[in-house]
Amino acid sequence: MEQDVLVLPDEGDGVRVIVCSGEFDQGTLEPLRQACAPAVADPAVRRIVLDVSRIAFAGCSMLNTMLYLLRSGRLVLAGPLPRSLARVLELTQADRLFTVAAGVEEARTL
Repeated sequence: MEQDVLVLPDEGDGVRVIVCSGEFDQGTLEPLRQACAPAVADPAVRRIVLDVSRIAFAGCSMLNTMLYLLRSGRLVLAGPLPRSLARVLELTQADRLFTVAAGVEEARTL
């Protein structure tokens, strides 16, 4: 399956939205890491919204990347969570660590 990472244009509200679609495992995470690094490094970004609603598969490497983003203190996941990602979060009990919004617009305002 094709994989895509898209950083949406900033709207001047301090929110960086990164949209993920496709399969994310150890071999396909580099584009996501490259998209996230500038957001984590930029103090003007007060919230990082990771739109995970179009993820078809998420392995433990994806979880590690999400935990890295979570350590910034600014991560909100925009769902709904796909079954594979929800399962990884549930199995690792990481589901209680993440703030999950129903969609991107809700995530912007949390």
